[in-house]
Amino acid sequence: MNRPIVRVYAFLLLLLALVVWRTSQWSVFDAQALKDNPLNRRPLIEAQTIHRGTIKTDDGVTVAYSSPAGGGKHPVYERHYPQGSLFGNPVGYSFIQVGQAGIERSENGVLTGQKNEFSSILDQLQGTTAAGDNVTLTIDASAQRVATDALNSAIASTPGASGFGGAVVAMDPSTGAIKAMVSAPQYDPNAVKNTSTFRRLSHEQPGPIFNRATQSGYPPGSTMKVVTATAALDSGRFTPASVLSGRSPQIIGGAPLSNAGGEQFGNIDMTTALTNSVNTYFAQVGEQLGTGPLVTYMKRFGFYSDPELGLPSGEMNASGPYNTSGNLVTGGFDAARVAIGQGGATGTDEVTPLQMAEVAATVANHGMLMKPTLVQQVTDPDGRVASSLHPTVQSTVMSTKTAAELADMMTHVTQEGTAAGLTVDGVTFAGKTGTAEIGNPADGINQPWFIAFAPADHPQIAVAATIERCQGCFGADVAGPVATRVMEALLH
Repeated sequence: MNRPIVRVYAFLLLLLALVVWRTSQWSVFDAQALKDNPLNRRPLIEAQTIHRGTIKTDDGVTVAYSSPAGGGKHPVYERHYPQGSLFGNPVGYSFIQVGQAGIERSENGVLTGQKNEFSSILDQLQGTTAAGDNVTLTIDASAQRVATDALNSAIASTPGASGFGGAVVAMDPSTGAIKAMVSAPQYDPNAVKNTSTFRRLSHEQPGPIFNRATQSGYPPGSTMKVVTATAALDSGRFTPASVLSGRSPQIIGGAPLSNAGGEQFGNIDMTTALTNSVNTYFAQVGEQLGTGPLVTYMKRFGFYSDPELGLPSGEMNASGPYNTSGNLVTGGFDAARVAIGQGGATGTDEVTPLQMAEVAATVANHGMLMKPTLVQQVTDPDGRVASSLHPTVQSTVMSTKTAAELADMMTHVTQEGTAAGLTVDGVTFAGKTGTAEIGNPADGINQPWFIAFAPADHPQIAVAATIERCQGCFGADVAGPVATRVMEALLH
């Protein structure tokens, strides 16, 4: 046989093999990645022919539904959000013009019935309309409304807070079920179908579409002392009775550090220090522990990775110490100042509101962090239950003894400490205030926080609330009432 012909034949076979391999890789092995690519509009076009499932809250309020648009044997379906901005975050939107976000994106396979192309063709040949499954959220609509009103009222009435945002997250500590998730300012998902509106909202930095509850990295202030106390107690290095100096200022980490308002304390134990949120005490604890134990316990709480919530990965952010280059780091940070939620010269301490709700929930749940979730149940179009929430332990953060000690100290905070003015309908509850300094301390710009759970002796709900900016404010005064109103609503 002619050798040049053999070479050409072999070359053509090689080309054919490459085409088959590349096509298979693209259409089979990378099929899910292609389908999930936000630039790929084909799944959205196909999904328009499917009667997309309904999304409802745990208490039966319809959040999203689809209706046929136009006539014909095979109509296209349009998405509607009857509650407007109340559930913009975290439910999101689903429109062919702008794509998907939130639950609409993460549960897209469920809501469209996980139909493949072949099944869709069969449905059309048989004259049937493809329909997706229905999703029931863990969110309680009444609590969501209370949380939204409380957060917006706090922003509107607090000096220096107007024009900024905030977030509230409430969860069941024993199951991980998210009962309320609010990000302010809100947006109406019905409006983003208009591409010019979507572009405008998307270009605001950060705009309403940005879910502050899961995406924003904020300095946690003194709420971080709960994490520090966990590492101190559970490692066996400290007890609630361990005594350190609470005088102010002190040189810690090579620089002077003061207590809030320059408040002076003598030699005090950890319970007293947490009750009164003494910076110099917990900075010394952080310095003595060092970065290793702090990182270990932060990771147990879920820091250093995206929350295991199930929202699209681009809509969540990892909490932890960030260096001056903006990288999440496990070493080289100021342990003393990270321990009190302020960061320091080597970088910043950044957390999401969801992460701090998980911190409170873990203490409430005897030291176990439950995997957070927004989905309570999935039912098929005929009403049969396809799947339901099965609580899953994400990690055992601390011993039950440590959790009990922390719960006791956090109860002191609400009864006689920095949160003593707050109440939850006469129920004994546990909490921790936080007031993170923003920029130059002389300017008096703070970010107020409050994390809590109630009742203290039999926790049913854990909450984290924060406002991005305010002038001369404190956590107990601004964020505290937001959190307590949400707890009251859910306990009722």
